[in-house]
Amino acid sequence: MPAIPSFHAIAALCLTVVTLGLFASGRIRIELVCLGVIVVLALGFYLFPFENAGHYTGMEVAFGGFGHEALVAICSLMILGRGLVVTGALEPAASLLARIWRYSRWIGMACSILVCGILSMFINDTPVLVLALPILLSLAVKAGIPASKTLMPVNCAILIGGMGTTIGTSTNLLVTSIAADLGVAPFGVFDFTDLALIAGAVAFPYLLFVMPRLLPLRTAEENEAPRRYSAAIHLGKVPEERGTLAAIRKIASTIEISGVSRRGIGSGRSEDSAIVQEGDWLFAHGTAERLQEAAQALGATLADPDLLREITAAAEQSAEDQRLAHLVVGSDSMLVGQSIKRARIADRYGVAILGASRSTQGLGTVSSPVAEQLDVGDVLLARGTPTRLKNFELGEGVHILDGAQELPRTAKAPWAILIVVAVVVLAATKTLPIAVAALAGTVAMLAVGCIRFENLGRGLSIEVIVLVAASIALGRALVETGGSDWLGALFAAGLHTAPPAAVLASLMLFSAVLTNFVSNAAAAAVGTPLAVSLATQLGIAAEPLVLAVLFGCNLCYVTPMAYQTNLLIMGAARYEFKDFVRAGLPLALLMITTLAFLLVRRYGL
Repeated sequence: MPAIPSFHAIAALCLTVVTLGLFASGRIRIELVCLGVIVVLALGFYLFPFENAGHYTGMEVAFGGFGHEALVAICSLMILGRGLVVTGALEPAASLLARIWRYSRWIGMACSILVCGILSMFINDTPVLVLALPILLSLAVKAGIPASKTLMPVNCAILIGGMGTTIGTSTNLLVTSIAADLGVAPFGVFDFTDLALIAGAVAFPYLLFVMPRLLPLRTAEENEAPRRYSAAIHLGKVPEERGTLAAIRKIASTIEISGVSRRGIGSGRSEDSAIVQEGDWLFAHGTAERLQEAAQALGATLADPDLLREITAAAEQSAEDQRLAHLVVGSDSMLVGQSIKRARIADRYGVAILGASRSTQGLGTVSSPVAEQLDVGDVLLARGTPTRLKNFELGEGVHILDGAQELPRTAKAPWAILIVVAVVVLAATKTLPIAVAALAGTVAMLAVGCIRFENLGRGLSIEVIVLVAASIALGRALVETGGSDWLGALFAAGLHTAPPAAVLASLMLFSAVLTNFVSNAAAAAVGTPLAVSLATQLGIAAEPLVLAVLFGCNLCYVTPMAYQTNLLIMGAARYEFKDFVRAGLPLALLMITTLAFLLVRRYGL
């Protein structure tokens, strides 16, 4: 047994145990726990000064996390990820996945696992899941593919992909940064990608064939059917192969097209042989999402193109984002008894009405939706700037439902992709440190307008910021006081006769347990100093032990509280705690075994 540690080391170890317990209990918000850790460290080192290397380091340890380059890199990467989302740069990948799923369930599942796993190597895991979630839930409703059979395998693929690069998750950056502070050679962006890819290949058959069989046949309950709108799709240039209504219906198969009319004049023709020309209006019915997808596939718009261009120009001039809002017609609204056309909403408010959901009238007619009279309870799908939508709401007695959806600035999507690729290349080639490259990328996105400065905070998570800052402080406290050395000696005493693979597997298992019941950042803060100290105690290289911690921190498949994406799919697919254990535990054990073997082979242990 190692000797009894110093007073400061005992205090740091006790604080670590209490912090892990509070994280695991969930009774106090994580942000408050993290801030409490920083306060306790600051007060403790102030009242009981700690001298190291000839100077007092207590305050530097307590507050050093806020100025650490890992936090700068993590915040910058979160903003870069939001830039990809708000510009719609990831939408082509989502549309492609949706088409593949409709063609073949198994090919769609395999492609979803691969695409989402690859994307999560460069983008934070949560945005990738948010991108895939609507597709999988929509398939559950339309194609009868249970969400409970698809969400967890795709989520696990995202988590596996996230551990493939140093920028895949904030936890990876935290582990590698703490290790670098402790003297371990810095890891490049792709230094361990091959290990993660091999382990992912081993796990792929399990995710595709085995895990769905272990999951229940359960889908999320729908409180009500998705709201359907009547809309007029304004056609642009129509290729010859799309010259009939039958051809148009085949392309836009996800919506109902009741007829076609010359610029909305009179009633439309509904027969398949009806000729379709440039400038025609298609009378269509479907959800807001499906109508937008169909219009995009047809190269058309849901409102007059000139009006949409004017709204876009106004948004740029006023530095506002465009919004898509659902507005219900109130009992005192001046719109009751009027049609959208007669109300001249576009002329008076500069707002485009993309569709109308009738409260009393059924769908399926071939009359122009803009010519039909509105009634109390009708819902309008409107597009405009926040200011214009608010003026419309106040001026006409309508009320916004479910908030308003921010529309992507698609014109900036190429810039967003180019900036993210440049950041990855600069960091991967070690031309710039990841913190510098990511921060420069953030400034570039602001400069070209991918992200607006006033919306910058939406890309940041306060919980992540304080969690990372507190984890860095706690990890440094363990190192500076000698607490990590004492833990390393304790592990070494129990593992000194064990083979290297067992040492790596034990450390990975230790980190995995912490990450599934406490948090990824806490597992990184405790496990990384322990790995470095254990390497010194056993006389082996620190790199494989640090990677064992990094991989272990990403094995968050076994409990719903292990990672925020787990909580998202839990609600969406109505998973229970036992579902995560049943399907996630075998995957975690498979990954631990595979990765331990790969690390032994890589480092010749």
